[in-house]
Amino acid sequence: METTQTYTLITGGSEGIGLELAKQFAENGHNLILVARDEQDLANAKNTIDGTGVDVQVISKDLFNPQAPFELYDKIKSQELIVDILVNNAGQGQYGLFEDTDIWRELGIIQLNIASLTALTKLFLQDMLERGEGKILNVSSIASKTPGPWQSVYHGTKAYVQSFTEAVRSEVKEKGITVTALLPGATDTDFFNKAEMQASKAVQDKDKLADPAKVAKDGYEALMSGDDKVISGFKNKATVAMSNMMTDSTAADMMKKQQKPVTKK
Repeated sequence: METTQTYTLITGGSEGIGLELAKQFAENGHNLILVARDEQDLANAKNTIDGTGVDVQVISKDLFNPQAPFELYDKIKSQELIVDILVNNAGQGQYGLFEDTDIWRELGIIQLNIASLTALTKLFLQDMLERGEGKILNVSSIASKTPGPWQSVYHGTKAYVQSFTEAVRSEVKEKGITVTALLPGATDTDFFNKAEMQASKAVQDKDKLADPAKVAKDGYEALMSGDDKVISGFKNKATVAMSNMMTDSTAADMMKKQQKPVTKK
């Protein structure tokens, strides 16, 4: 009897947490479809994972483009690949006071972090429901739990991701589908460079940044266990617990102090 191969689709799968998630899934026997913008980064990621005994497909797509999620879905369907696990990992931020930041950059971030994630979830979830099984891991953030001065749009997008994930999970939990949110804190990836955030107090001490491999392991295990969410790291769990006891305005003011640029003497 022929066994149909299934695939785990990971957006932003060429570096950072996405690449570490890819390694986790590969080590546990999951075939992969890695999606990112840069073809060379994808090739490097594939080379990293090749040899683990799983099939690794790579697709270059720019999820800042509103049509890209639909083109990606159509390409995967045309290749007759079955996605049984979707990992919405791709996301970016922009550092600075909202009055000063580039609105076009921020609208692109909203497209990537919210619209593309929503479209991919819709498209692949419908197929999962037809089959009566599937898993979705959405990479949220502890940023979803508090307002974020100096990163107002990024925190806002992650609040959406968290709320959306919890709502969809409730809708489909009795239909054979698992939906899980992974909430990392500050992690040692290229996120801060892309967000032009090097001056922030929050990222000055590299030793305090989480290991992306540990974050990925937490996310993989939570998804496989059917958990609704996982906050990666004890310090981040404590941060979320503390913010839950504050008013939103107090939490926002605290974040403003943590995120403001370091003044050079």
